[in-house]
Amino acid sequence: MSIKHPDPQFEGQTKTKLGNSDARTVTDRMFYDHFSKYLMEHPSEARMIVDKAMLASKARLAAKRAREVTRRKSGLEISSLPGKLADNSSKDPEISELFIVEGDSAGGSAKSGRSRLTQAILPIRGKILNVEKASMERILANEEIRTLFTAMGTGFGEEFDVSKARYHKLIIMTDADVDGAHIRTLLLTLIYRYLRPILDAGYVYIAQPPLYRVRQGKMMRYIDTDEELEEVLGQLPPSPKPEIQRYKGLGEMDASQLWETTMDPERRRLLRVSAADAQDAEQVFEVLMGDKVEPRRKFIEDNAVYVDAKNIDA
Repeated sequence: MSIKHPDPQFEGQTKTKLGNSDARTVTDRMFYDHFSKYLMEHPSEARMIVDKAMLASKARLAAKRAREVTRRKSGLEISSLPGKLADNSSKDPEISELFIVEGDSAGGSAKSGRSRLTQAILPIRGKILNVEKASMERILANEEIRTLFTAMGTGFGEEFDVSKARYHKLIIMTDADVDGAHIRTLLLTLIYRYLRPILDAGYVYIAQPPLYRVRQGKMMRYIDTDEELEEVLGQLPPSPKPEIQRYKGLGEMDASQLWETTMDPERRRLLRVSAADAQDAEQVFEVLMGDKVEPRRKFIEDNAVYVDAKNIDA
């Protein structure tokens, strides 16, 4: 059986009993020649195709890196990771808690005051990467984000498995100020976008550190707001003069204070972040943390009237 090749450049050539590999070679050659000609004649389309191919290549490399950095082979492997994770000794995820703590100073106090059996501490420095604007390559290149992924043990992307979570409480513990709120929002954005199943499982919490400590004689009380402080001071006798300590950050608390106010399961207050909360917050996350300027400007203009000027950082 003789087959005449349809391409003019092969006119007059025949191939007897073409095999699969021979047919593929001919097809590849035909496609290459015609496609190359098309690309040269349509440079804008060619650029779009090349850009898409490069993006797909980066995505494959990012997925490969994610598999590599989130695999945890043993308990010893995590100790060598960056991020200064102080792991807990229990291997039971139901009683294990991971505190993400703002700052090395507060991280040091949290490590000293924690329950080593159940509580792991991961200090972070400043504001983490805004994942709402970042490429997957940049996200996975971020040391602290990789450490969090690896510490949780759930994997990443298509390999994510919430049943492998090493902690059933992921507790965000930041300062009670504007910067602390910003860091908390960045962390929640990361969790919502890339660790969503642990949010759906009810594993995500926000710690509630106090803003003030008031001491008068044998009485000592931790206070959360300026309004509550005024109310308490109005109820105290004028003598002796009450001692008021304002915590500008978690780092100003020693280990025992951080334990009794924010970490002790018997006395602390935690806010659980629910899937419903995250769903309600999704639009705000996108507006405030996304790369579109106009919606963010409109949000600020519409809500500026509700801001208390004294709570804005200078």
